[in-house]
Amino acid sequence: MAEQPNSQDKAPSFAMQRTYLKDLSLEMPNAPEILLEQEGPAVEVTLNVGGKRLAETIFETTVTVTVTTRIKDKVLYLVEATQAGIFEAANIPVEQLDPLLGIVCPTMLYPYLRANVADAITRTSLPALHLAEVNFQALYEQRIQEMAQQQQQQQQQGSDSGLYIPPGAKTN
Repeated sequence: MAEQPNSQDKAPSFAMQRTYLKDLSLEMPNAPEILLEQEGPAVEVTLNVGGKRLAETIFETTVTVTVTTRIKDKVLYLVEATQAGIFEAANIPVEQLDPLLGIVCPTMLYPYLRANVADAITRTSLPALHLAEVNFQALYEQRIQEMAQQQQQQQQQGSDSGLYIPPGAKTN
């Protein structure tokens, strides 16, 4: 019976502790003149995921979006927002931790980010912009693939330049 609590202590656990809007910026640099334009705006959206370890089992994950809306060559509005969350992940196998933080956590945070961005834009008196759904697993896999390609290119450049030292080789 003494081993039972010990084995439960080692059970994997995961929970969101808190979510918060870490940063929000809204600019309308060409107002009020641009509000008189009749042409529809073009929208550009960029998305980034980040994170860091805060303590042994506590992590912060962030999802940052930049929305730039232009009419012709002038900015109608620019919104930058970072939604963050504090997550507890204990006894998670190492190979599962990065996908958990890079896929599951951003997926949990994104609805909050979407709502905050839509609210900020609505407060400009312009029609709300609702960000599209995001497949964070596909973004994660793309990031892993890009990192592997960069690493491979660095290794190739090292061997081409004569700077690469094979494993086990002796240097003086």
